[in-house]
Amino acid sequence: MRRLFASGVAVMALASLSICPVAASDDEHDHDRARAALERGEVLPLRTILDKVGRDYPGKVVEVELERERGRWIYEIRLLRDGGALVRLDVDARDGTVIGVKSRDAASRADRNGRR
Repeated sequence: MRRLFASGVAVMALASLSICPVAASDDEHDHDRARAALERGEVLPLRTILDKVGRDYPGKVVEVELERERGRWIYEIRLLRDGGALVRLDVDARDGTVIGVKSRDAASRADRNGRR
């Protein structure tokens, strides 16, 4: 049964790649752009950024994106903090400075989703 399930998952993954080749190539292009920016010294390594940010914003990293905005590289980091608060940090990728913070606590997310 497990083998059948694993085979089904593999087939679905391959099918999704053949249906969405543009998405796969976009991810590869983004990865290449990020690696090139790191090699040129335009961004700090993600591990360095996470270590620096983690001192002031502890939590579990749930998502990280590297974006080019208004001529500079920005890490967008989403953290799940103790107590359920979801925090989005915008971090200057060149030096690790936190330039923006948005937070949603668990209660406000539950209210928005109709749960109490």
